Amino acid sequence: MSEKMVESVVARTISRIIIPFIQLYGIYVITHGESSPGGGFQGGVILGTSIILFGIVFSLNTTKKWISKKILILFMSLGLLIYSGIGAIDMLFGGKYLEYGKLPLPLHSPEMSALSILMVEIGIGLCVMSTITLLFIFLAGEKSGTRMDSWEI
Repeated sequence: MSEKMVESVVARTISRIIIPFIQLYGIYVITHGESSPGGGFQGGVILGTSIILFGIVFSLNTTKKWISKKILILFMSLGLLIYSGIGAIDMLFGGKYLEYGKLPLPLHSPEMSALSILMVEIGIGLCVMSTITLLFIFLAGEKSGTRMDSWEI
């Protein structure tokens, strides 16, 4: 499964067409998570599964060339830093964890609160997407016998 590309031209062509739309939908779910069903976790899962689909159809080695371990770890760390950073700033200014009204912003309006919520959703989405992708690459590589420690950082 992971060592060679799927032989079906139809599967490769449909995947090439549909993967950008899946990713666009994942971004939509993340950005509209505070006002509609969805959010960072659900959008991150959608983004991660689009990369998993790419890995299944176009081979694990192609996926590892397309997105590096360093980028995935950077996204994971950045997402965690955004989420926990906003919560920590709230606590530093006398609020509870993720109490957006306590952020030291020039305007304490609903728009600023919505922007803070959006940043948290983006952080969660980045972290979930990169975690799911890393899990897939490591587990698929383990099943196929590919050494994961040889994957470039």
